[in-house]
Amino acid sequence: MSETASLSLVPALVESGKFSELVNEGQTISTSLSPFSNSLAVFLSSQLPPSQEKLNQDEDFPVYFASMDALPSSERRLFISDTLIIFAAFQNLLKTARLKGSEWTQSDECLTMIRKLAIDYVNFCKECWVHASQPILRSEGPLQYSSDHYRILYTCFSLFVVLYLAEPGYEQAPVGEELMEWLNIHFIEPSTEEGDHLSSLEKPWEDESFWPYLTRTILRGLSKASLFFLGALEKHPSEELRDLAATLTPLIDSQPRLQNFTAERDFVYAARRWTDKVKALRIAMDRVPEDERFDDFDNWWDRLSDIVGILEGRPEVVKRVCEELGGDWREICVAWSIFIDPRLRRQDLPDIVPQVLEETPADPTNLEDMIHSALFSGNVIEALQHASKLDLWLAAHMADIMEPLQLIDIEPDEDSELTLRDQYILSYAHYLHSDPGLWRITVDYMYSCGDLGKLRADEVLLRVPLRLREQILDSTEDRIQAGDVAGVLKDINQTCFEYQRESVRRTVCRIAAQTLMQDKAYGLAISYCASAEDWPGLGRIVDRVLDEYIISGPYTFTQYASAIAPSIPDLRTRAAAQGIFFHRLIFAVQYARFHELLQNNNYEEAAANLAAIFEEDIAPESWWALVLCDALPLLSASTLFLSAASASKLLQKLEEVYVGISQGAEDDYLTLLKRKAEGGDERDALNKLKTVRLALARYFARCTVSNNFGS
Repeated sequence: MSETASLSLVPALVESGKFSELVNEGQTISTSLSPFSNSLAVFLSSQLPPSQEKLNQDEDFPVYFASMDALPSSERRLFISDTLIIFAAFQNLLKTARLKGSEWTQSDECLTMIRKLAIDYVNFCKECWVHASQPILRSEGPLQYSSDHYRILYTCFSLFVVLYLAEPGYEQAPVGEELMEWLNIHFIEPSTEEGDHLSSLEKPWEDESFWPYLTRTILRGLSKASLFFLGALEKHPSEELRDLAATLTPLIDSQPRLQNFTAERDFVYAARRWTDKVKALRIAMDRVPEDERFDDFDNWWDRLSDIVGILEGRPEVVKRVCEELGGDWREICVAWSIFIDPRLRRQDLPDIVPQVLEETPADPTNLEDMIHSALFSGNVIEALQHASKLDLWLAAHMADIMEPLQLIDIEPDEDSELTLRDQYILSYAHYLHSDPGLWRITVDYMYSCGDLGKLRADEVLLRVPLRLREQILDSTEDRIQAGDVAGVLKDINQTCFEYQRESVRRTVCRIAAQTLMQDKAYGLAISYCASAEDWPGLGRIVDRVLDEYIISGPYTFTQYASAIAPSIPDLRTRAAAQGIFFHRLIFAVQYARFHELLQNNNYEEAAANLAAIFEEDIAPESWWALVLCDALPLLSASTLFLSAASASKLLQKLEEVYVGISQGAEDDYLTLLKRKAEGGDERDALNKLKTVRLALARYFARCTVSNNFGS
């Protein structure tokens, strides 16, 4: 995995070597991890018990906020989000593969799809490199990652595809031409400027760069350029050189290419015949007298001998010429696969590359060089280690492809309980978590990493800021009533549904409900409690709505209760919701309706509503006394709105309240009444109930007189 990183805080909390002095003063350095990202706060804290601390309220203590990773810039975020599309497609392919069985993963159909997605990564890295290379003014400032960084990603991923994702049916085919194409795309030699310069000369062989240029074009398989400058030698004053160049020209033009043959056997046969012709050219060269092997500028025979030595496939010549031309181990390995061993397969490279690296080692300070050498050598684990130091993105996405190809072990590590692939994916996800705004992408990667990855993703989802307050402030009343205020919450619910994390979804809904309840968005709070099937939470919300009556009065109470009323039809259909908390919700809505009718002087319907509250027994006992007191306007009205039976029900409840009080349960029955009286004591509450009893007595007397007159 990547090396342990360190951060330096400036200015330093404690000077280097003086931490022991800090400890002697009873202090230490503490850290606190952010719940939203992988950042942390660093600060001084006391080691002493609270009772011994000497606090100076006027002293300032610095708090450092630091992160092990730099937050992705806008350009980097675009790279991350766009490559996620390919990653998601790859995960869907693997899901299909698991359904079809392990054998299908190794089928040509599956490997073709894997190769296509890997090439998509390569192409996207190329696009980013091209974009980052453009000399344009960028409003956001310099790029976080240079164009050369994306070029390296491009070279590394494309090499991985060439070496480990051969086109189905070509796994055992010679790899030389594909490697040469890769080398010519990413490490262009010789330069176009050199060719333009030489082609402008009447006698290009007089230029000191002529022979190196011609040799490089032949070494790189650039036949058009090679033939052009071999043709220029037709004007050379040496007849021997002209004759040899004329013989060499058709050899260069006819060098066998695997892509031109339908069967490897035919390619091998053609290569042998071609090699025989090269040997014949060598014999012709050896016949040139020693004194005729020079011109006025160079020993042309030695130069041509190097070219023929390359075509003959002489290892010592290939190595020496590559080094003289400024080539590195890559150029030697690729030339080896073309000229020394044209039948070299991917599986054979690990036998050749160490020999080359021993004489021409890779640059240990150059991560690109180290990744390439590890891939060439077949050491994919080492390649991933170097890749993680370069960019965790590269290591994660290569490891993701390596696992189904069986290039790395699929068994979990005993200590971490993670596979190698999951270790790199989670390291990349941890980097993404440095930016809380990338939480969706972060959990997409985490959820692809077994049980441990899923648990980490769950923790991320539980800590995503819901920002409900901002949404409520920005939303109209109609949108709030419709529930259209939960953008982030909606995304979290969708993510939980996609990855089947029902327990996480319910927990997030409970958190949302609590937040909405604190902001008095009771209607939405009820809906999220119902979604989480948090019935005790629903009860707490109803209690808060009922408290609004005590605190703010009937008008505010009826407004809040009207927001929770629409949830009743849905809750009626849920068997789990049919309980004490649901009945309390019914009571709150009914009770609010009662006060609304009273406010509108609609006493007849208010009386019917009040009667229903007691007859259906939905009012909690703690509310009986308060509801009875609220019935006074009906009992005192000139019209008898309550039937004798309904009035009897009120009297029955009143007597139960008195009995409870006489048995020492006054707190159960009088608490709300005392709160409503704003500082009233138990005597005031009892006096209020006496008023209700007297009003009921008068009401029954009026009922009796009315019945007598009616009869």
